[in-house]
Amino acid sequence: MSGLTAGAGRDIITPPVGGRLYGYAPDVYSASVNDDLTATAIVFKSGGATVALVSATVCLINNGLSDDIRAAVSRETGIPAGNVILCATHTHSGPCTAGNTGWGEVDREYVDSTFIPKILAAVKTALGGLRPVVLGVGRVHSDIGVNRRQFNKDNTISLGQNPWGCYDPAMTVLSFQSEAGEPVANIVHYGAHCTAAGKNAEITRDWAGVMIDRLEAESGALTMFINGAEGDVGPRLTNGKTVGDIRYAMEHGALAANDAVRAYKKIAQYRQAGLSCACGTIELPYAPVMPLAQAREELKKFGSQNQINLGGRAYEYLSSVVRAYETGLPAETGFRFRQTVLRVGPVVFIPFPFEFFSEISLRLRRFAPFPHVLCAGCANGNNGYLPSRDQICRGGYEIDMFRTSGVQTLADTADDSIVAQNLKLTEELLCTE
Repeated sequence: MSGLTAGAGRDIITPPVGGRLYGYAPDVYSASVNDDLTATAIVFKSGGATVALVSATVCLINNGLSDDIRAAVSRETGIPAGNVILCATHTHSGPCTAGNTGWGEVDREYVDSTFIPKILAAVKTALGGLRPVVLGVGRVHSDIGVNRRQFNKDNTISLGQNPWGCYDPAMTVLSFQSEAGEPVANIVHYGAHCTAAGKNAEITRDWAGVMIDRLEAESGALTMFINGAEGDVGPRLTNGKTVGDIRYAMEHGALAANDAVRAYKKIAQYRQAGLSCACGTIELPYAPVMPLAQAREELKKFGSQNQINLGGRAYEYLSSVVRAYETGLPAETGFRFRQTVLRVGPVVFIPFPFEFFSEISLRLRRFAPFPHVLCAGCANGNNGYLPSRDQICRGGYEIDMFRTSGVQTLADTADDSIVAQNLKLTEELLCTE
């Protein structure tokens, strides 16, 4: 009998119609529900270790809220907070659980009345349904994603499709069954923005929702989507862009569903699997703070502080730099966060509290000592974009976001640091089974 037990649970987290949608501008409000938003949980237990994977179909979950939810799960279930991996699928057609400057405040009423209670309910359901399982893994090449850093004739970068740009084409499906062959849960992993619906008025899980529903119908098992390296990757839509409308979301979801079902049907064998974690602190170096004179000069370009999106973020960043020089610059040399890397049999999950670039995922898969390395983006918090060093010199939206993430912004070599430190944690897992 397998030493691994697993259980799955889900609850609906759809907000009321009429609320603000998060992702493009703070003045977009929902007019209808195309499909319900969900919080899906899978709990794994083996020996003395218990881990909860949670996928919420929202855009981003800020650091403070993520920490609060993970702590609440721990209090109510006994699962260590560090062993709770909380992911956002990154749909731009749901409520605000991020609260970034320029995009509007967190919908606190929704968070307190629906988001947190429903996540807790899903985890409790999963914990209450634990049973012995075996694991099957299928992987296919999928072109539903495309690099979205489009080159223009004047050598600038805009959001669109870059057909020769980097992206991670691997779609992986994990299937958990009882030893009698009864379906328990699936996980689909792929990296691409859930933006096919565009600046729409429908509440939707976007293209990933169609994929999830189709694989559930095919397999009979509750299915979770974990987004990967979506920082520089969008959906490869037929309009040549990475945003469309609700019709594009449904169309693209059908293509993604086909790939997910192909991966599922490619599973040839189910095997017993162990469970282990490696924990540590990741430290990413900071770049020097922008000179005061430069910050003041850049700030003069803003005629008003009533800015939205990137303009609002840039204004707040420059203002914060000026204030920091006046009140005292921070002394930290790097950004630190606690990391838990999870191993389930031959599969390793590496959470990233960033929208990170696809090259980072490809490097970790190449060098980590396991056959299946699944990097989870928008997981355990949100600290903005994490680009690969080769793209920083090109500029563009993601780089502007990276450069304005706080008074102290990450150094250009942050990608090297996060790869090296996560590889060290994955190597520790070699000794745990």
